[in-house]
Amino acid sequence: MRRLALNGRVVWITGASSGIGEAVAYECARQGARLILTARRRTLLEVVAAHCVELGAPVARVLEADLGRLDDLPALAQQAWDLLGGIDVLYNNAGISQRGLALDTTREVLQRVMTLDYFSPVLLSQAVVPMMIRRGGGHVVATTSIAGRFGFPLRSAYSSAKHALYGYYETLQAETYGQGIRVTLVCPGRVQTEISRHALESDGTEHGRMDEGQAGGLAPSKAARTIVRAFCRGKREVLVGGGELLMVYIKRFVPGLCARLARRIRPT
Repeated sequence: MRRLALNGRVVWITGASSGIGEAVAYECARQGARLILTARRRTLLEVVAAHCVELGAPVARVLEADLGRLDDLPALAQQAWDLLGGIDVLYNNAGISQRGLALDTTREVLQRVMTLDYFSPVLLSQAVVPMMIRRGGGHVVATTSIAGRFGFPLRSAYSSAKHALYGYYETLQAETYGQGIRVTLVCPGRVQTEISRHALESDGTEHGRMDEGQAGGLAPSKAARTIVRAFCRGKREVLVGGGELLMVYIKRFVPGLCARLARRIRPT
């Protein structure tokens, strides 16, 4: 298993203004990585970047972008590559969640979730990975979810996008492993982030509150340590969370039981 030392390496993190992305930026900074931080909120990114430098990052550059603008992503990837002379780790973390019944969710919500959670990371990878290959290799990390391993109430669009990420990145790894590319899929359960507040209701309105399970989840800083350790060790997948992760193993070994348990989950 190939180990990656982050000291001096360039790590590009999307969704870096809060939550898991912010915490991973701080953990990478502590290990001496040079950072490129992307999200829509420049003011928050600048605060994160300044703290990264305080923690030990030689440089932390802000690259503000709306990752839902798919036509802009190839140029954005080239801009990121040129900022610090290449990218060693691309961490596709940005995303949006959902809280709506499958039969009520509008086409616009389906498209918005799939755009940000699936097409955006895929298109960034298609732009960056060929440049990595030409330079001798690199590492791609993507935040999926336990919702990418099994479906449960109110997450149809979100779960669909996260399932699709597994299909894409497992295929990408099979095709590019021999060219020096490594892929790590990050599979969080409940982590204390704002993802539920910003989740989309079936009609596209913002959920606007922290779910009970989310509030009692793993601290982002602890999640980040697990994530960074995993991709530095070259792991193909890392599960991040608490007892809820048991459902992943139930789905793997006793899928009928997983289906019954999913039907009993209280929608929130």
